[in-house]
Amino acid sequence: MGRTLDANLDRRGLLGAAALLAGGAGVPALAAPSPAATAPFVRRQGTRLMIGDAVYRFAGANMWYAAYLGADAPYGDRARLGRELDALAAMGVTNLRILASAEEGPLRNSIKPGFRTATTINETLLAGLDYALAEMAKRNMRAVLYLTNFWEWSGGMMTYLSYVNGGRFINMNDPAHPWPAFANFNAQFYGNRRATDMYRDWIRTVVSRTNTVTGRPYAADPTVMAWQLSNEPRPSGDAAHAKLDQFYAWVRDSARLIKSLDPNHLVCTGSEGLKGTLEQPSILLAEHGIPEIDYLTAHIWPNNWEWVKQTDLAGTYRRGEQLTDDYIAKHVDYARQLDKPLIIEEFGYPRDGGSNDPKVATTFKDRFYRLIYAAALRDMRAGGPIAGTNFWAWNGEARAQHPDYRFRDGDGQYMGDPPHEPQGWYGIFTGDTTIRLVADHAAAIARLPAPRRPASAKPR
Repeated sequence: MGRTLDANLDRRGLLGAAALLAGGAGVPALAAPSPAATAPFVRRQGTRLMIGDAVYRFAGANMWYAAYLGADAPYGDRARLGRELDALAAMGVTNLRILASAEEGPLRNSIKPGFRTATTINETLLAGLDYALAEMAKRNMRAVLYLTNFWEWSGGMMTYLSYVNGGRFINMNDPAHPWPAFANFNAQFYGNRRATDMYRDWIRTVVSRTNTVTGRPYAADPTVMAWQLSNEPRPSGDAAHAKLDQFYAWVRDSARLIKSLDPNHLVCTGSEGLKGTLEQPSILLAEHGIPEIDYLTAHIWPNNWEWVKQTDLAGTYRRGEQLTDDYIAKHVDYARQLDKPLIIEEFGYPRDGGSNDPKVATTFKDRFYRLIYAAALRDMRAGGPIAGTNFWAWNGEARAQHPDYRFRDGDGQYMGDPPHEPQGWYGIFTGDTTIRLVADHAAAIARLPAPRRPASAKPR
């Protein structure tokens, strides 16, 4: 089940999409394509991602739970994993962002089991990641793997701190510790040598791993597109608690470690972008200007950021639309300044009325997806830095197991909405009209001609 660690380690075609809209029954079996593992690695050249001499662009999804479904364990479901991957491939999704760490500990709403505890590694769950990557390779999909989390739902930095500080922690959304207390506490992670040593030991464990299904080292597997330092790392919750020298050093040193172990793959931060850098462009540019960071990421959450109000989407949507357009434009400009590609790798929106019920319509959510996809395509057509999109997130055939839509320990109906959030809040279910938009977007990307003007000649 697990092995001991040193205790002293100081989320394709229209035919397929139509079947999904009808509820998923009768999705045709995919023809066996050439495995992604036979293709070259994704690399960076200026503001473009490349595979060989071809520009790499993609329509992608977030599917944090892929390793959990892939585990040969009571909490796994390999048959469902296959069905979900087939459904995504039928939509034209070719890139998945996946959780490759979960630190098991004391936090409320944190997924269990984890990939690790303070002293042990969950080999069964790592083998689930092996299996998921092997299944993705069969479908010509590529993976972005994130190696810890700023937020509590997979343990993350707060749990690492609890491992080394005598068990002290605070829970997100604890009334006794209102925002930004959680984020400010987390910021201690970057300067805590014992905690970051444990994190970097995990980097070595995963990046240096050999896939038990394929026999291929992760570092030699083109199924992996990129390693990500964390899901949504922030330097702190407010400027008063930001120790930027420690934060930049963590980014730089972690990225250098990954590159030393695996020179074949891209590395990025996993940042929200401007919202993840205290809304200070200077921090964003410094963090992503580190040479070992290959591309910039942007996450867009109008409801979470109070750009819209989910109980009044009709009355607030227009404001959210304007702010979203502005956010994308700013990040395109930052990517140009950095001479690096940009991925819009998280974007989510609630169902009508803020409902979690998959029977409720997605009128405004679909409108939001159209906005994101149109902006990305305009930039791609113009030869800009946007290389791909990953919607948050794929719920697929999963359904909430409880009337209150809350996740409970032991639940196996994993979906894109993580354990700390209402199950069904943002994810796309089989049968949602949003599927058609994803499929249309993927088809539009596939039709794009090769860029006419050369990219900046800075291969990475």
